[in-house]
Amino acid sequence: MKHLFLTLLLCLATIGGAAAQTHSPLGVWKDDAGETHVEIYRCGNSKQLCGRLVWLSEPQDSTTNLPKTDRRNPEPEKRNQPLLNLVVIQNLSYDPDDERWEDGRIYDPMNGRTYSCYLNMVSKDRMEVKGYIGFSLIGRSHYWSRVKPQVMGAK
Repeated sequence: MKHLFLTLLLCLATIGGAAAQTHSPLGVWKDDAGETHVEIYRCGNSKQLCGRLVWLSEPQDSTTNLPKTDRRNPEPEKRNQPLLNLVVIQNLSYDPDDERWEDGRIYDPMNGRTYSCYLNMVSKDRMEVKGYIGFSLIGRSHYWSRVKPQVMGAK
């Protein structure tokens, strides 16, 4: 009887741990302003997540009619690289205690700065993205929505 009770307890603990990870951040996400889409994918040792810009509401510079570039990058040699496919999130690792992806970096091409960041799944289709300097209490949260895959032939 004691063995059965311990087995049941272990099963419940395993199910509880799995429930915390039921919502995956993998996929394409729209920022809260609707100006960019970021694809979250596995990278590094494949236990980490990264993100790259895959869509811009205005992909071309209005003055040159050329693709927008990373013109505010602090490294001058990178200022001519296109924003599309630019990696903006790096090295997020899952923390089961906090039930979120953290210890990563997020780059903001609008100001050329890089911040510490974490991703917190609010629901299956909504995610908190927080960038901060130093402590996560001091920072700014954005809420991204999952982009639904387009069905071939749908308008």
